[in-house]
Amino acid sequence: MKKYHVWTEGCQMNVADSQRLGSVLERLGYEFTGKADDADVIVLNTCVVRQSAEDKAYGRLSSLRPLKTKNPRLVVNLMGCLVGIRDTEKLRARFPFVDVFSPPSDPGPLISFLTQGEARAFEAHATGDRFSVMDGDIILPEHERGKTVSVHLPVVLGCSHACTFCIIPSRRGAEHSRPADEIAAEAGSLAAQGVKEITLLGQIVDRYGKDQPEGPNLAALLRRLDRVEGLERIRFLTSHPNYFGEDIMDTVAELPKVMPHIEIPIQAGDDEILKKMRRGYTQADYRRIVTKIRERIPGCSIATDIIVGFPGETEAQFMETYHLLEDLRLDVAHLARYSPRPGTVSERFYPDDVPEEEKVRRFRLLEDLQEKIGGEINAHYLGQKVEVLFEDKVKGRWRGRTPTNKLVFVESDQNLRGKVLPVTVTWTGPWSMQARIS
Repeated sequence: MKKYHVWTEGCQMNVADSQRLGSVLERLGYEFTGKADDADVIVLNTCVVRQSAEDKAYGRLSSLRPLKTKNPRLVVNLMGCLVGIRDTEKLRARFPFVDVFSPPSDPGPLISFLTQGEARAFEAHATGDRFSVMDGDIILPEHERGKTVSVHLPVVLGCSHACTFCIIPSRRGAEHSRPADEIAAEAGSLAAQGVKEITLLGQIVDRYGKDQPEGPNLAALLRRLDRVEGLERIRFLTSHPNYFGEDIMDTVAELPKVMPHIEIPIQAGDDEILKKMRRGYTQADYRRIVTKIRERIPGCSIATDIIVGFPGETEAQFMETYHLLEDLRLDVAHLARYSPRPGTVSERFYPDDVPEEEKVRRFRLLEDLQEKIGGEINAHYLGQKVEVLFEDKVKGRWRGRTPTNKLVFVESDQNLRGKVLPVTVTWTGPWSMQARIS
């Protein structure tokens, strides 16, 4: 039997894309292998959101040249944001040993290549819905069946908001919501295969349905998925302050399966920087949203994203971000140093004038602050009983998450995979907790 190998870098959307590609390849008779050397088809699913991710993709790609030289029949497929949705002429010239170039979320070019264009049922339809290859009936790759507890389920592809620092719109295309019937069917299919939790994905997930005026919005979609038999938990990310409305808050507060955890990036705490980023809100707006979330959904955890060193960011402007984080005491802060991406507005018009060592210093200051805040928040769980959905076993301990997305480790000889169990927290740290089964 022929084998395939997939290397994935980047966001949860890429993880979901790779999972779905594996499903299609197995429907064509391929078998997964964890070793690139053993594969007949190698797929690199790439990310270019940060320069480091792009460099890693180029390095990995170059490492495949000897394999292709050794085995000319090996099929090499470059996929994802490195390819994007536009002309691939430069990539083809630079990497002539690559056989197939696939845009994000689109297995069509590879499947057409492998079948010589005969298996049209596997290709994306002319409507442009890149996920119509699944028709809502996804079968998990064989090596994941019976083991995968939590799955990321894309509901919005692409993005039309276009923040000045972001390369996603040019690489993944305009915003496109998947049909609700297809999403619900896929959720049901996953639940039937033992999946207990789904996380709905979108670059701005709150904008689900806005490109389909007659269709449901995110709140309505969540209410529909809450009725899917077999699912225990539903999450969604990433939200945006401009589009995260009270209808979504009400849905999280009211539905038993929708978890009380919101990922809503601020990116910077200074209004001038936010305006240059084209985020569309102010620091005060963000503070009001956090207050509303905490009033409507008591005990809800909140995560944010922050970029330090955006062009022109002064020390005083950075300190606005620092004090915002200090005041709001959010559960998680995903931090990044600004990295200019080719073709973005910020790369074209704003010089990358914050020295790298200063970016690192600011990053470390926020990292230390968030470690302190996270440690203090998690300390309140000590001795408390919480419900944990267990996903897998890591280094002899079972790993799972609370409804508020806190990472918990438990030692047990039982098979806890896929179970939701009450545990008592016995130790807490800033990033995780330890517990015993209650």
